[in-house]
Amino acid sequence: METVHTLQKQARIAGLWYLLLLLTAPIGLMYVPSQLVVRGDATATADNLRASEGLFRIGLGSELVHQVIMIFLVLALYRLFRPVDEMLAKQLVILGSLVATPIVFVNVLNELAALLLAQGPDYLLAFDAAQRDALSYFFLRLHGQGITVVSVFWGLWLFPFARLIFRAGFIPKVFGYLLLIAGSTYLVSSFVTLVVPRWEPLIDRVMMPLTMTEIPIIFWLLIWGAKKSPAEAAAR
Repeated sequence: METVHTLQKQARIAGLWYLLLLLTAPIGLMYVPSQLVVRGDATATADNLRASEGLFRIGLGSELVHQVIMIFLVLALYRLFRPVDEMLAKQLVILGSLVATPIVFVNVLNELAALLLAQGPDYLLAFDAAQRDALSYFFLRLHGQGITVVSVFWGLWLFPFARLIFRAGFIPKVFGYLLLIAGSTYLVSSFVTLVVPRWEPLIDRVMMPLTMTEIPIIFWLLIWGAKKSPAEAAAR
């Protein structure tokens, strides 16, 4: 039977991976697009890509890095929660990484296409400059839609995660409720963006702060870890 010390170590390892995810994901998903993409202006956006290729590649690389981190995070959580409910732990792995990570990796190809078109190599001279800029912007927008699609799974994986917290007994249940809020927020935002896009600006303003309810569990895992073993929780 796993000791409390072992559970604390596993929880803190998961918390460390989670913190690394928190630090790396916003670079490519939020910061770089905010610096380079001029909404509705293909030429200005392509000019930014040409002028700041290094920054764009940093954002691109961060997407790959944070998804590799995500793989190790869900595996660490699987190891932590497998004694609680193996089926739910498997759902966490499948929704958190097995499906979502390949989507992100393939979606990065849209960014590479946007960069190549903006640079305008010789083999693309069949298209004039305006056409290349427009296509570059198109692929960036397509990448954004890909992020919306994968956000469905970024929401879904939080539901088995929350249920495992409810059943485990070694993490306060309040964090499970916070994860349910964050998961529901991802799903609602993705649905509205894909199905009713005219409501997207309003939904973003309302829902974006609610996604932050995923953050407290990171620091609980990293600092406090687990308080008791599954057996002790069941006995209690």
